[in-house]
Amino acid sequence: MEIAVYPNPVLKIKAEPIEDINNEICQIAEEMLDTLYDACGVGLAAPQVGLSIRLVVLDITGEKTGERVFINPYIAEERGETLEEEGCLSFPDVLGKIIRSQYVKIIAYNLKGEKLEIEAEGLLSRAWQHEIDHLNGCLFIDKMTPASTIANKTKLKELEQSYQNNKAGVS
Repeated sequence: MEIAVYPNPVLKIKAEPIEDINNEICQIAEEMLDTLYDACGVGLAAPQVGLSIRLVVLDITGEKTGERVFINPYIAEERGETLEEEGCLSFPDVLGKIIRSQYVKIIAYNLKGEKLEIEAEGLLSRAWQHEIDHLNGCLFIDKMTPASTIANKTKLKELEQSYQNNKAGVS
């Protein structure tokens, strides 16, 4: 799968809930995991690979164990606040400081349709919030501190120009 890069419009679309966990969804999840590991990321939301569905793959350890595929996740509870630097596979070479909740409780389903309740703090909490934002069409640049926004202005303009050139077939 190819990772959609900013400013690809698919990144701003609110993803649709998955109604039926079938073989196609399982195949998409497997391909997304492969893409995540190939890109050395910690999380990937379906809109980042051009699919407007509520599917997230997440593995902050890179160890390929445990639950890594999540269907229709949402934040049920959050508390605390932390300011940390983030990056995003859809924004090559862009890093920015973002305020996120320190703790989140996530409700999601696995590929067997079983309900999961996940409590997360630190990096895992941040990763969950980042990926769920993607499902809601919200980008991490929309939440950056003003200083980070200014610091990334040139790089974002370069990504926008590159996207326009690729659309126009210009190399």
